[in-house]
Amino acid sequence: MSAFAFAFPAVLTTLVLLPVIWWLLRLTPPKPQAEVFPPFAILASILKREETPAQSPWWLTLLRMLMAAAVIFAIADPVFNPRTNTLASSGPLALVVDNTWASATDWQNRVDTAATLIDDAESRNVPIALVLTADRQHDAVPVDAATARTRLAAAEPRPLPADRTAAIASLRTALDGAAPGTLAFISDGMAGGETDETVAALQGLSPADLRLIEGDGAAAVAITSAVNGADALTVTLTRLDGGPARSLPLTAYDSRSRPIATGTASFAAGATTTTGTITAPFELRNDFARISIDGLANAGGAYLLDDGFRRRRVAFLSGEVVDASQPLLSPLHYINRALAPYADLIEPNVADLSVAIPQILEQNPSVLIMADIGRLPEDVQSEVQRWIEAGGMLIRFAGPRLAAAPGDDPLVPVVLRKGERALGGALSWSEPQPLSAYPANSPFFGMRAPQDILIKRQVLAEPTPDLAERTWASLADGTPLVTTGPLGSGRIVLFHISAETGWSNLPLSGDFVEMLRRTVQLSRGGGVSAEGGQATTGLPPYRLMTANGTLAAATGEAKPLAAGDGSKVVASFDNPPGLYGSEDGYVAHNLFPPEHTIRPLILPEGASILREPLAGKETWSLKPYLFTLAALLLILDCAIVLLMGGAFAAAARRVPRRGATAAVLLALCAGALMAVPQKGHAADSKPGDETILSRLDTTHLAYVVTGESEVDRISERGLAGLTEFLTYRTTLEPGEPVGIDIEKDELALYPIIYWPVSATAPMPSNAAISRVDAYMRNGGTVLFDTRDQYINLDGNSTSPNTERLQAILANLDIPPLEPVPADHVLTKSFYLLANFPGRYAGSPLWVEAELDRAEDPSRPARAGDGVSPIMITGNDFAGAWAIDTNGMALLPTVPPDELQREHAFRSGVNIMMYMLTGNYKADQVHVPALLERLGQ
Repeated sequence: MSAFAFAFPAVLTTLVLLPVIWWLLRLTPPKPQAEVFPPFAILASILKREETPAQSPWWLTLLRMLMAAAVIFAIADPVFNPRTNTLASSGPLALVVDNTWASATDWQNRVDTAATLIDDAESRNVPIALVLTADRQHDAVPVDAATARTRLAAAEPRPLPADRTAAIASLRTALDGAAPGTLAFISDGMAGGETDETVAALQGLSPADLRLIEGDGAAAVAITSAVNGADALTVTLTRLDGGPARSLPLTAYDSRSRPIATGTASFAAGATTTTGTITAPFELRNDFARISIDGLANAGGAYLLDDGFRRRRVAFLSGEVVDASQPLLSPLHYINRALAPYADLIEPNVADLSVAIPQILEQNPSVLIMADIGRLPEDVQSEVQRWIEAGGMLIRFAGPRLAAAPGDDPLVPVVLRKGERALGGALSWSEPQPLSAYPANSPFFGMRAPQDILIKRQVLAEPTPDLAERTWASLADGTPLVTTGPLGSGRIVLFHISAETGWSNLPLSGDFVEMLRRTVQLSRGGGVSAEGGQATTGLPPYRLMTANGTLAAATGEAKPLAAGDGSKVVASFDNPPGLYGSEDGYVAHNLFPPEHTIRPLILPEGASILREPLAGKETWSLKPYLFTLAALLLILDCAIVLLMGGAFAAAARRVPRRGATAAVLLALCAGALMAVPQKGHAADSKPGDETILSRLDTTHLAYVVTGESEVDRISERGLAGLTEFLTYRTTLEPGEPVGIDIEKDELALYPIIYWPVSATAPMPSNAAISRVDAYMRNGGTVLFDTRDQYINLDGNSTSPNTERLQAILANLDIPPLEPVPADHVLTKSFYLLANFPGRYAGSPLWVEAELDRAEDPSRPARAGDGVSPIMITGNDFAGAWAIDTNGMALLPTVPPDELQREHAFRSGVNIMMYMLTGNYKADQVHVPALLERLGQ
C-alpha cells in the first residue's frame, strides 16, 4: 500500500502550461496611471527612459503561478495512505470483530472498517464469514455481502469482555476445514487472560492473509474497585495503554444520577494501574450509587455501588476496665483495628453503662458491639431491645462476664450453657479446636478455608432444633462459634469467644477482620437479605448496565446471580454487569473484580501479521487544503492589485476632513451631558439602600431565618454571645447580629452566614439556593450546623437534619470537603485549637479540601484569599454561644462542661478571624524564617 497517491494523476499534465501562464502574465501591460493637470507632469513622464511593457512585478507573477499550481494539484486530489483492494480471493473473507465494552467509544469506526472490507469482498465476489466475540450466539457461516451488511448493521457493543475462544471455534466449524482468504481481526487490543492465544488460534485457521486492525487503546480504562475509607472513597483503575502520564476526572452520582462529589485519578508515566480519591463527608458518601470516569462512555468507566458499600456507624462497649492502660489486652483494641478502615466508630466517654448506652444510641449507630458484657442495667436493657427491634444490629463477644450471666438473657441469639468450655490443659475436655468450613447460609461463605486458627475457650450453646440454621461458623467438632438470630427488624450476632487473644488467636488473623466487616455490612441499610446472611438462592437481575455505562431495564437473557458472586468474577453472558435483587435491596455486579488488570493482546514471536488502524484514520486527502490555499492566494492577489491601483488611497481622500471635527464635537457633547447633575437621583434610590449603607461600615454576623421561632431565637442569641466575646477578647467589634432571608436579602454584605439546618423548616426554593451558590462563588462562606450530634433519630441511619442538609447540598456546587487538618489555618488563626466543639463535641468541622497545586496545576485560584466557601458541623455552635440579656448561657453543653463552652467561643473566634484574614495567619508562620534569612 503506497503512502501517497493522486486520485486523478492525468490532471498533473496541465502543469506544463505554467510557463505559458508565466509568459502571459509578464506581457500584461500595467494599468494606466491618472495624473493631475498641469501638463508638465505628462511632459516629465515623457522624459523618462524607455521601458519594457512587461510591468508586472516578478513576485506578483510568482504568487499567481503558485495559485495556479495549487488549483491543479487540488483537482488531481492527492491522498495520503490511499486504500487499495488487496483482499485475498483464495477463500472467504473472515471478519472477527470485538464488540466488547472497550469498543463502545469508537464503535462506528469499527463498523465503517468492517463495511469497507465487505465492499472489497463484494467487488471480488468473495463470501463473508462474520463473528462477534462478545455475542452469546455465533453464526460464522459465509454469506453474501448484502446479508453480511444486514448482520453488521444489527450488531452493537456489549458491556462484556470478549469470548474469542467460542467465536474462533464457531468460525472453524463454519469453514469446515477450508482456509479463509483474508482473515481480518478488528480487535479491542486487550488480551483475554494471562495466557491469551487468540492470534495463535487465528493463525491455526491457515489464512492466506492475516490482518490485525486496532483502535486507540487510550480509551480502554476500567474501574476495578471502590473502597469507602475513613476519610474518602478510594477508587482503583487499570488501563491498557501504559504510555504518558494521564489524569482522569472522577464523578460520584446518587441513585437519581445527580453528581454529588468529584475527584481525580492520575496515572504515572508507564503505569497501568492507579488509585484516585473522592473526598466527602461519610453522609454524602453513603449516597453514592455510581462512580464514573468523565468523558469515557463505556461500561469499564462506570462502577456500580450497592447498599453494602455504605459506611456504617459502629458503637462499641466493653466490660473491661484496663482498656487505656493495657490496650493489647483490651478486646476493643482488636475490634477498633479491624473496623476502623470500614466504619465510623463511636466510643463512650463515661464508664457508667446506664449513661453511656443512651448517649451512644442517641447518635444512631447502625451496629452496637458489646465485648464481654454479661448483664445490662434494667432500664438500659429495654432501651437496647427496642433499638434492635427497630432495625439495629447487636454484636456480642463472650468472656467471663457473659459466661456467668443468667441464662434468660433476651439479648443473645441462642440459649447458652452457664459457664465456659476450656480446650487444652490438664483439666480440659479436648485439644484446641480449629474452625470448620463456613456453611452456605453464612455471610462468611466464600471466604478461604480457615487455617492456623485455634480456639482454646468458648461458651457453649444448648442444642435446639434450629441451632444449625442460626450458626454462621463452627468448630471442627461441630460446636457453634458464631450464632445469630432475629429480633424484630434487627439482628443479634454472638461470637462465642472473647474479642482478645485470651480465648483464641482469631483476633490476630485476617479472618477476624473479614468476619467483622461482612457482619457489619448486613446491618441497617446494607445487604439484600433482611433475614440474615446472604441469600442462598440466586438474585434476579434488577437493572443492567449498557455498553455506554448507563443502567437500563433487565432483559430476558440475564440469569440470576448466585450468592457471593457479585464481586468475585468477571461479568459474563449469563451475568452481565448491573444490579441484582430488587428495589428493596440489591447487589452490584461490576465488569471486573478487584485486583483485575487489563493487558495488551499477545502476539506470537515471528508472526506474519499486517497491522492496520481503523477506517477513518488511515486515508486523508489534501484537496480541501489546496483549494483553501488557492482561495487565500486569490484574495491576497486582489488586495495587492487594489493597493497598486491606488484604490485605498482614493477612498482615504474621499473622507471629508470635517469628520474629525464632528467626532470631537460629539465627544464634547457626551461629556457635557454626563457632567449635568441628574435630577431626582435621591428619589430613584432602591428601597433598603439606607440599611445596606448602614451595614457596610460595620461587620455584622448573619444567620439564616428558618421561620421557626425557637431556632431563630437561639441563632440570634448565639451570634449575640459570639459578638460580645469578640468585642471583649479581640480588636474586632462587630455590630448587632442580623437575621437574613436568603430568598430576598442581600448576602454579599456579610463575610459568613450561619445556617442552622432544620428538617421541619420550609425547604429553600431553587432560586434561593442559586443565590447562596452565587454568594459562595464570590468569596462568602456558609456555616451549616445540623445540630444533631446527640439527637435521637428513631432508628434512621442519618438524622432528619442531615437529610435536609443533603437535599440542600444536592443543588449547590460545593468543592471537595475534609475535616479540618491539624495544620489548617483555622487551628491557629487566633487561638491554638485541636478541635471545634459547640454545644456538643463529637462532630468534626468540615471545610474545603486543600488540594496540592502540584497535583492539580490547572486548578483555579480559590476565591476569598483561600477561605473555604462552606463549613459543616453538627456540634450546635449557636447553642453553645447563646446568652440572655444578662450574659448567662441559655443552654447547657453536653456533657455539662464550661471549659467546652469556652472552647466553643474560641472556635467561633478562630472562624471569624479566618474569614476576615484568609491565609494571612498561615503566612505568619513563615515570618521567623523570613526574618532570619533577611538577617543573614
